[in-house]
Amino acid sequence: NSDNPSEYSTLFPDMVASWHKTMQNGSFPFYFVQIAPFDYGNETQSQFLREAQLMAESKIANSGMAVTMDIGNTANIHPSNKKDVGERLANIALAKTYKKNQQYSGPVLKNVVYKNKKAIITTAFADGLHIKPVHGKNNFLIAGADRVFYEAEVIIQGTTLIVSSVNVDEPVAVRYCWSNTDEATLFNKSNLPSSSFRTDNWEK
Repeated sequence: NSDNPSEYSTLFPDMVASWHKTMQNGSFPFYFVQIAPFDYGNETQSQFLREAQLMAESKIANSGMAVTMDIGNTANIHPSNKKDVGERLANIALAKTYKKNQQYSGPVLKNVVYKNKKAIITTAFADGLHIKPVHGKNNFLIAGADRVFYEAEVIIQGTTLIVSSVNVDEPVAVRYCWSNTDEATLFNKSNLPSSSFRTDNWEK
């Protein structure tokens, strides 16, 4: 469904629901892995599929998604690092199925407000929020009403991100890791990455 990501957030939950119905196992835990960054070429925008996967998680009962934005391989669609992927899935199961006090999620977008030429983003699962640049970049972009995105400066205050750019006087949108190949830079104290996200709903 990489070519039709808008369908994914409906088709994927429906598929899981059909499995639950066929197997007659109620809402048996369903944990899955978000696709990692990969150079799909100009014809595919996999960030929209990652967004659809993130949306699907909220629609599937008793589910969880392991984010792999930092442990993929942009030159290999099937990254070789399976150990970390397995550990992240196991941590979700320990926390959600076995009710252990286990951190299982990276930072998650909660809300954004725009004030004084800045976007103020609040996040969940954000204790110890920090940025680890990749190739000198934080992979945050910001835009005004003209929908032209510029690389953004990010200041962390507790669990809040203050995002801005000298090129944008009145921001209306922020995007993070919004490309096929952008790798994670935003982590919490457990060194778990945030999924790519955006605050707008523009088609492009």
